[in-house]
Amino acid sequence: MWGNVHHIRRHLNSQICFRANQGRFFRSIQVLYHSSVGSDREALPYEWYERKLPVLTKLTRALRDFDLVDGKLEDVNGVIIYDDCIKQKMQAFKSLARIFIGSPSIQQKLRAQGRFKFPIFGTDSEREPLLVNSLTKVCNFLNISAQQRKLVRCTVCSQVTQYRIWRGALEDILNGLKEEVDWLVEHSETRQGTKLGQQVILSCLKFLSESSVSYEAESSTSWMRPVPARYAKANASAKWEDVLDMVNDLRRYLQDDEGTKVLYHLEKLVSMKEGLLQIKDVFLDNNIGFREVRHQEHLVHRKLSKMLGSPSPCLFNLVMYFLYGRVRDIEVDLCGAFYKEKSEFLCLSMGRILTSTDEKTLARGMKQLDRALGLFEFVWETAGMKETLNLQGHLWCLGAEERSIIYRGKTFFLHDLSL
Repeated sequence: MWGNVHHIRRHLNSQICFRANQGRFFRSIQVLYHSSVGSDREALPYEWYERKLPVLTKLTRALRDFDLVDGKLEDVNGVIIYDDCIKQKMQAFKSLARIFIGSPSIQQKLRAQGRFKFPIFGTDSEREPLLVNSLTKVCNFLNISAQQRKLVRCTVCSQVTQYRIWRGALEDILNGLKEEVDWLVEHSETRQGTKLGQQVILSCLKFLSESSVSYEAESSTSWMRPVPARYAKANASAKWEDVLDMVNDLRRYLQDDEGTKVLYHLEKLVSMKEGLLQIKDVFLDNNIGFREVRHQEHLVHRKLSKMLGSPSPCLFNLVMYFLYGRVRDIEVDLCGAFYKEKSEFLCLSMGRILTSTDEKTLARGMKQLDRALGLFEFVWETAGMKETLNLQGHLWCLGAEERSIIYRGKTFFLHDLSL
């Protein structure tokens, strides 16, 4: 249809290998995706897409109950799946789907629909995945100036380094790590390091719980009375340095274990050390009286807001907890781009690739894109940008019915991957 291309700079080699193990067959898929400067000007022959369509169809069917969400393989109920074979298949599926989205057939179909004023995901760079784990990445993508970045950092730090945000983010990470370590203990051959790590996590959560101050109205008001200086000096021994020591112990115990490669939250916890080092001398005790507690909480806020910078993963963790109540990196399958609609009107489009359009999978896909777009919108508005930012999410699935959906004030377009 389009003629043969003798020198193809961009290609996908899918190699499917079968092996038997105790009567069961496993498939491992290797995907090599190469691109080079100028590859956007070259097209693979239509016959290539026809040959690869059955592969895409088989992968879609095999993975319909799974999704790769922010770097973690999950099932439709949001339970983390620890299976390297399925994860490799998922990565192969999404790599192949990206090439299909850039095919002349699908791009022509998008233009023919007339719903968009500009080509979407038409270049290699727009179809690349994007992992967002710092405010600097967001500012770079939005092309925010150095002066505006200072405004973003000052404004964000004053909001997200509040004591309750700091503590909530830390406890959320610890609870997530506990779930992962508990899974290892239950489903794999447990090493001593894992068991020790499990005990340290429980001790750390208990330590934080016992050191917190009760704000319940029905509780005794005695905690509001100042504590004599001598009593405070004798009893206020708990510091954030104790939590820092526990984090160091966790890192040592769990990194000695081969299973740490699946511990998503361990990396997040280690990134919180940057903040813990800044506040290690601050007291963390509920026996020092109400006024002293408030003073220590103010010290946490002041030290963190002063020392954490935009590239800091620790600051990014706090931003995510502040916005969404959970500490997660944000990963999108298609980074998209800015599109200029009018002189004072910009459009930001990002995409997700789905294995199914059932209600749960579709809702989760929109939620993930909504979080990503919401973060970029938050930084855009915090920077005081004058142009209006129109946000669009694009969801791709083989065999999907083409339609648009309004979700939380944003427009999401559902596209079919079929040729």
